[in-house]
Amino acid sequence: MLPAGRPKFKRRKAERPEEIVAAAMEVFAEKGFAAARLDDIAARAGVSKGALYLYFETKEDLFRAVIEQGLAPNLGRMQAALVEHRGAFPELLRAFAAIAVGIATDTPVGGIAKMVIGESRNFPELARAWRERMVEPALGAMSGAIAAAQARGELRAGDPRHAAISLVSPMLLGVIWRETFVPVGAEPLDIPTLAQQHVELWLRGMRPDAGAAA
Repeated sequence: MLPAGRPKFKRRKAERPEEIVAAAMEVFAEKGFAAARLDDIAARAGVSKGALYLYFETKEDLFRAVIEQGLAPNLGRMQAALVEHRGAFPELLRAFAAIAVGIATDTPVGGIAKMVIGESRNFPELARAWRERMVEPALGAMSGAIAAAQARGELRAGDPRHAAISLVSPMLLGVIWRETFVPVGAEPLDIPTLAQQHVELWLRGMRPDAGAAA
């Protein structure tokens, strides 16, 4: 039996940065960057504000950690799916969309993306970090997969980067819709259905014979 007054468990110090990052991701998604307070993040993580400063000196440092530790690993999963797949491109794209939908529904990535978009003028370093660490790697990986499929004759010719942007844009819109308009009364979008429908439309439009048929 534990002595009176002794905590039932003692959290390992090594766990605290992860808990702080997870709390920061939630608070940033809920309140935005400017309105997020370090006191709120510390309270959500179950640590003192002083303990938070042991790991992160500024709110900007915390945001970078959210990207690197909280979100970039999910991006790594998507990149791995694009690089390691050896089957036909339609199979790859459907698998990629399923992973992306899972991340969009199971993590606060939509709230963070909305925050970056809404506060980019006042905090350009946030938008720069997001673009360099999240947007460009994702677009680069998808553009590379599209270019490879074009070289194999699976997709019609065209700028791979533009094709990648046209592919991911509706799914991004679905997430932004959920974070921006649903809280004020808009009808929710079925993001998995939206993604599935768009993937099939995109594949149909990118068939090598699509241009001739048009």
